[in-house]
Amino acid sequence: MARTKEFDPEAALQSALQLFWQRGYEATSMADLVEHLGIGRASIYATFGNKHELYLKALDRYSENCDAGLLGELSQPGPALPAVRGVVRHFATEANSHELRSKGCFVTNTAAELGAHDPAAARRVEASWDHIETLLRSALVRAQAQGELPADRDPRALARMLLVLMQGLRVVGKASNDPGRVRDAAEQALGLLD
Repeated sequence: MARTKEFDPEAALQSALQLFWQRGYEATSMADLVEHLGIGRASIYATFGNKHELYLKALDRYSENCDAGLLGELSQPGPALPAVRGVVRHFATEANSHELRSKGCFVTNTAAELGAHDPAAARRVEASWDHIETLLRSALVRAQAQGELPADRDPRALARMLLVLMQGLRVVGKASNDPGRVRDAAEQALGLLD
């Protein structure tokens, strides 16, 4: 007779996500996961696979949650350009917030730590960035169609620039003690939308 799980896999995944986000992949051992999740090593392996598989599942969960929020913000009916500006400013504010400053962005952290040598992690980073770029581009196309964005602007190029800026804001915000650096960069980039 199969034993029933004595823990909530969703809660355990969320807990693993928080630990990996705070420490990174390499600095998190299986012993750390066992202690932090409060479940045995065999249960972790049986439910999530090895440490790498658990990390990728945590990264997927993080991306799903973040992408859903962006989709909600950028697909509101009405003017699209204020939503795009709001998203960029939100990234800048988060980059300067004390709570998120120490952790940064889990996707950006993964890109920096694993992107060059872990194809599975790199694919997930690219997928997340592709999705964000698509959401931004769609909003900018809508803004152009509604007369908010000049016709001579390239929504795809602007979306790519904003994506790179937003990821950079997260990196700089994590390391800088000058919140003006992030805020000023965001506002200068937003000026390109006028």
